[in-house]
Amino acid sequence: MRPIETKKELDKILNRTPSSNTLGLVPTMGALHKGHLALVKKAVQENDRVVVSIFVNPTQFNNKEDLVKYPKDLSKDLELIESVDPDIIVFAPSVEEIYAQSVRPKKYDFQGLDNVMEGEFRDDHFNGVGTIVEQLFSLIQPNNAYFGEKDFQQLRIIKKLVEIQKIPVNIIPCPIVREDHGLAMSSRNERLSENIRLKAGFIFKTLQTAKEKFGTKSALKVKEWVKNQFLKEEDFEMEYFEIADVETLSPLKRKVKNKKYRAFIAVYAEDIRLIDNIALN
Repeated sequence: MRPIETKKELDKILNRTPSSNTLGLVPTMGALHKGHLALVKKAVQENDRVVVSIFVNPTQFNNKEDLVKYPKDLSKDLELIESVDPDIIVFAPSVEEIYAQSVRPKKYDFQGLDNVMEGEFRDDHFNGVGTIVEQLFSLIQPNNAYFGEKDFQQLRIIKKLVEIQKIPVNIIPCPIVREDHGLAMSSRNERLSENIRLKAGFIFKTLQTAKEKFGTKSALKVKEWVKNQFLKEEDFEMEYFEIADVETLSPLKRKVKNKKYRAFIAVYAEDIRLIDNIALN
């Protein structure tokens, strides 16, 4: 399997695809795992042709050290994709191919979705996400694009991007895929020591208990309980825990009947940042 590296070559291949065919896109930053492959398999099942993009996008990293350390293994990624379907088109451009002379994100108005949780701790992160996703949508023009719910806030923001930019694509959310002990699958998990990786199942177990408590306790009480759980665990440092409205991502102050809520968390383990979330009702 040979990756496509230029926009020109990608355009040439896509132009040979019959217009009646449905085209699916799975955007990734590589270092693929079973979570990514679940998205790829779903895209293959639901579309005539599939493009998987592999691009470590510099404009969404507020921490340059995190960008440098982000795991990369293109040959392994290609093997995994080929094992799903050898006819998948893999687009793996360079930074120069995507950004030319100006490696800067566009500015978007995501109507407050980007100001909380991840946005509070990662300056310009979602502008960087929007910039690369909009460009991929423009280049590939997929009918359907697949995103994992592990990055639920990102998923909501991409839906808002499609709405404000009037991009004709269906955004397909896909469930979180977890390791056997509950840790949400992430490329960053590969950087954890074996011992801490096993212990990190504690994050999801805490979310599950928080969900149970949310049925009878206030959001404030649940947040206090989660904070105290992490204060007892010296291997993990909680950056934030928030309960928010699924649609607006606004932090919950008082429960409203018939509204959907989700709990979001970001945790540091061995200086590696892990995120997760869970539906509460």
